[in-house]
Amino acid sequence: MPIATVNPANGETITSFDALGPEETERRLATAAGAFREYRTTGFDTRARLLSRAADLLDEDQEKIARTMTTEMGKPVKAARAEAAKCAKAMRWYAANAERLLADEEPADADVRDAGASRAYVRYRPLGVVLAVMPWNFPLWQVVRFAAPALMAGNVGLLKHASNVPQTALYLEDLFRRAGFPEGCFQTLLVGSKAIEAILRDPRVAAATLTGSEPAGRSVASIAGDEVKKTVLELGGSDPYVVLPSADIAKAATTAVTARVQNNGQSCIAAKRFIVHTEVYDAFAERFTDGMRALTVGDPAQESTDVGPLASERGRADLEELVDDAVRRGATALCGGARPEGLGGGLEGGWFYSPTVLSGITPEMRVHHEETFGPVATLYRAAGLDEAVALANDTPFGLSSNVWTQDTGEMERCVRDLEAGGVFFNGMTASHPALPFGGIKRSGYGRELAGHGIREFCNATTVWYSA
Repeated sequence: MPIATVNPANGETITSFDALGPEETERRLATAAGAFREYRTTGFDTRARLLSRAADLLDEDQEKIARTMTTEMGKPVKAARAEAAKCAKAMRWYAANAERLLADEEPADADVRDAGASRAYVRYRPLGVVLAVMPWNFPLWQVVRFAAPALMAGNVGLLKHASNVPQTALYLEDLFRRAGFPEGCFQTLLVGSKAIEAILRDPRVAAATLTGSEPAGRSVASIAGDEVKKTVLELGGSDPYVVLPSADIAKAATTAVTARVQNNGQSCIAAKRFIVHTEVYDAFAERFTDGMRALTVGDPAQESTDVGPLASERGRADLEELVDDAVRRGATALCGGARPEGLGGGLEGGWFYSPTVLSGITPEMRVHHEETFGPVATLYRAAGLDEAVALANDTPFGLSSNVWTQDTGEMERCVRDLEAGGVFFNGMTASHPALPFGGIKRSGYGRELAGHGIREFCNATTVWYSA
């Protein structure tokens, strides 16, 4: 795949970049290793000052970087601004909380004295150079939620970003440089996917984190496993959105539209499978379908646009194949199910797809088991809570989940039984710096954000003083 900015709204190539050669890649690896030797000795106050400065600069750059993201991968510009603001917030949160999260942990004196220690504690020390393999769908946020905790822990980062967002990738390197981080603390590697293996196997790279597809995760995990290196993986998701009889149906349906089409439907944590109790199915289905049908599809650079293009032509083709397979096997498209017509304004060459609701889904359809990465929702009818939970868990993924109910017993049952890294009640899935984020099953392993995330790339070192 070429390293290039291709505007998905019209298919126009804006700019392209040459991949780094072996000599420049080696120079950057050496620079990262050298930077870690010095940077790991800095104090939390120094790191916090640098990260806070990066947050200030990001706020100043918000409109510029938002427009860049919109041009590179097609998210509506109003969502791009929100993404930049969220990144600055996460930076400030880690700047304020990292020292507390990584404070020495001491057991009670009695617990260690009987073993012959006068004192013992755990200290969290940085691992070293961490390789981040990141996707295009949240090109700023996915990186910052790794970089902010990693840098505050004393690690340094190498970013291999998706090849269709090179300008965003270069912006991030420049942002941390302008903030005052020492040379080599955060570097962007403009390389293709084939270069990842050699970089990950390099002994100067201590660990890796990847957000992306399941095949990409398998590849990185396999290489890292062979080298006995730590990895954190956040892969795909096919999140259930369960609506039960006590729910506020109007609010559930309105929120469902946003939950499905956020980021043009290209989000791992977007709700994708809408599982509705039969008592409220018809009311929800009507409101939800009307809401999806009413969305404005168009130029993502316009403030009025709700849904922009998919990020790539291949992505749209994959989505079309899933919808066509479902319809061919008996599903009904309550709305959408095709490319939008008559967009005009030079958007004819863009990779748009209409917001779509499919009903009558059966296990024989690919869409029942595969992730729909675009504005396509699948609608299920459940006879009761048992069937709803069974349908929710009938997926190889386990990233997050959404449940609408006022019944505390149903809430507790869902917390106990839903196979996911998160359970969100009466709202849509979100990520926040203070809470861990990640999944189970084929959605990956490990956690980002909160204390769990900052400690993923730390050496939990036992320190023991004999009596």
